Amino acid sequence: MEPIMAVEFTARAGDETFKEESVHLHSIDEFFDYVAPGGGCEQIPSEVAEIRMVFLRPPHPNAQNPAADLVATLQLGMVYFTGPLAEIGQLVEQLLDKTGRGELSKAFMTVTGMTG
Repeated sequence: MEPIMAVEFTARAGDETFKEESVHLHSIDEFFDYVAPGGGCEQIPSEVAEIRMVFLRPPHPNAQNPAADLVATLQLGMVYFTGPLAEIGQLVEQLLDKTGRGELSKAFMTVTGMTG
Protein backbone atom coordinates (compact mmCIF):
# COMPACT_ATOMS: atom_id res chain seq x y z
CA MET A 1 0.00 0.00 0.00
CA GLU A 2 1.33 3.42 -0.96
CA PRO A 3 1.55 6.12 1.74
CA ILE A 4 -1.14 8.80 1.69
CA MET A 5 0.49 11.25 4.10
CA ALA A 6 3.97 12.38 5.12
CA VAL A 7 4.38 13.76 8.65
CA GLU A 8 7.37 16.04 9.22
CA PHE A 9 8.46 17.23 12.65
CA THR A 10 10.46 20.47 12.75
CA ALA A 11 12.38 21.83 15.73
CA ARG A 12 13.86 25.27 16.29
CA ALA A 13 17.00 26.20 18.18
CA GLY A 14 17.44 29.97 18.26
CA ASP A 15 17.32 31.21 14.68
CA GLU A 16 17.91 27.77 13.18
CA THR A 17 15.17 25.37 12.09
CA PHE A 18 15.82 21.72 11.36
CA LYS A 19 13.74 18.72 10.45
CA GLU A 20 13.67 16.19 13.26
CA GLU A 21 12.03 13.25 11.58
CA SER A 22 9.62 12.23 8.83
CA VAL A 23 7.04 9.45 9.01
CA HIS A 24 4.79 8.11 6.25
CA LEU A 25 1.23 7.02 7.00
CA HIS A 26 -0.68 4.67 4.73
CA SER A 27 -4.29 5.43 5.68
CA ILE A 28 -6.37 8.03 7.49
CA ASP A 29 -7.12 5.35 10.11
CA GLU A 30 -3.38 5.06 10.77
CA PHE A 31 -3.29 8.84 11.33
CA PHE A 32 -6.17 8.71 13.80
CA ASP A 33 -4.53 5.76 15.61
CA TYR A 34 -1.43 7.96 15.95
CA VAL A 35 -3.36 10.90 17.48
CA ALA A 36 -5.65 8.77 19.70
CA PRO A 37 -5.01 8.35 23.43
CA GLY A 38 -2.05 5.96 23.76
CA GLY A 39 -0.91 6.67 20.18
CA GLY A 40 2.55 7.86 19.16
CA CYS A 41 1.53 11.51 19.27
CA GLU A 42 1.96 11.48 23.04
CA GLN A 43 5.70 10.88 22.60
CA ILE A 44 6.46 14.00 20.55
CA PRO A 45 9.48 15.73 22.13
CA SER A 46 8.94 19.22 23.53
CA GLU A 47 11.60 20.60 21.14
CA VAL A 48 9.22 20.10 18.21
CA ALA A 49 7.94 23.51 17.16
CA GLU A 50 5.96 22.61 14.06
CA ILE A 51 4.34 19.51 12.60
CA ARG A 52 3.55 19.36 8.88
CA MET A 53 1.14 16.70 7.70
CA VAL A 54 1.19 16.58 3.93
CA PHE A 55 -1.37 14.52 2.03
CA LEU A 56 0.34 13.06 -1.00
CA ARG A 57 -1.29 13.64 -4.38
CA PRO A 58 -3.77 10.99 -5.45
CA PRO A 59 -2.55 8.77 -8.29
CA HIS A 60 -5.24 10.10 -10.66
CA PRO A 61 -6.53 13.67 -10.90
CA ASN A 62 -10.22 14.30 -10.27
CA ALA A 63 -11.45 14.91 -13.84
CA GLN A 64 -15.08 15.57 -12.85
CA ASN A 65 -14.27 18.11 -10.14
CA PRO A 66 -10.81 19.70 -10.51
CA ALA A 67 -11.48 21.92 -7.47
CA ALA A 68 -11.21 18.77 -5.31
CA ASP A 69 -7.50 18.59 -6.17
CA LEU A 70 -6.68 22.24 -5.37
CA VAL A 71 -3.97 22.42 -2.71
CA ALA A 72 -5.14 23.81 0.64
CA THR A 73 -3.53 24.24 4.06
CA LEU A 74 -5.28 24.03 7.40
CA GLN A 75 -3.43 25.30 10.46
CA LEU A 76 -4.42 24.11 13.91
CA GLY A 77 -1.97 25.46 16.48
CA MET A 78 1.48 24.25 15.49
CA VAL A 79 0.10 21.57 13.15
CA TYR A 80 -0.24 22.28 9.42
CA PHE A 81 -2.27 19.95 7.18
CA THR A 82 -1.60 20.43 3.46
CA GLY A 83 -3.11 18.54 0.55
CA PRO A 84 -5.97 18.33 -1.91
CA LEU A 85 -9.01 20.35 -0.82
CA ALA A 86 -11.21 17.24 -0.79
CA GLU A 87 -8.82 15.47 1.65
CA ILE A 88 -8.62 18.52 3.93
CA GLY A 89 -12.43 18.79 3.96
CA GLN A 90 -12.84 15.13 4.92
CA LEU A 91 -10.15 15.49 7.58
CA VAL A 92 -11.94 18.47 9.15
CA GLU A 93 -15.20 16.52 9.39
CA GLN A 94 -13.44 13.57 11.04
CA LEU A 95 -11.48 15.81 13.44
CA LEU A 96 -14.70 17.48 14.59
CA ASP A 97 -16.40 14.12 15.04
CA LYS A 98 -13.52 12.51 16.94
CA THR A 99 -13.01 15.59 19.11
CA GLY A 100 -16.67 15.53 20.10
CA ARG A 101 -16.41 11.85 21.05
CA GLY A 102 -13.16 12.30 23.03
CA GLU A 103 -11.14 10.10 20.66
CA LEU A 104 -8.10 12.39 20.35
CA SER A 105 -5.16 12.38 22.76
CA LYS A 106 -4.62 15.25 25.16
CA ALA A 107 -1.20 15.80 23.53
CA PHE A 108 -2.75 16.22 20.07
CA MET A 109 -5.47 18.49 21.46
CA THR A 110 -2.77 20.63 23.07
CA VAL A 111 -0.49 21.01 20.02
CA THR A 112 -3.47 21.83 17.78
CA GLY A 113 -4.92 24.33 20.24
CA MET A 114 -8.20 22.40 20.48
CA THR A 115 -8.17 22.31 24.29
CA GLY A 116 -10.65 24.52 26.09
